Amino acid sequence: MKKTNCIGVCMDHSEANLIEFTREPIITTTYYSKFNHLEKEDALKKSESVMHNKEKNEMSHYYKHLSNVLEPYTEILLFGQTDAKVELFHILKANSHFADINITVAHTDKMTENQQHAFVRDHFSRK
Repeated sequence: MKKTNCIGVCMDHSEANLIEFTREPIITTTYYSKFNHLEKEDALKKSESVMHNKEKNEMSHYYKHLSNVLEPYTEILLFGQTDAKVELFHILKANSHFADINITVAHTDKMTENQQHAFVRDHFSRK
């Protein structure tokens, strides 16, 4: 039987908490987007167009990095309170590597780290 590797990703446009579904203890790895509030203010001083281009470029790098990290997994749960999870979902589905990967998207409210762990554990335990 093929080993199932499951991971939950609680994300927004600035950070992603990757929560691997394993036996205790669950460990969270956090990745950050390089486009933060200070970057936005700095780019906006130059022009709005520069700011949008910089944001688009940095978000593309952020999603590409997350895609690379998620490649080994067979099941992925994307959740959070912003549309970042849906944007990443579309990028993953456009990549042929993720064609046979089960990806679920769920909208949630803001959660603590323990709530995120419980959400991932509950989601994958039901399967």
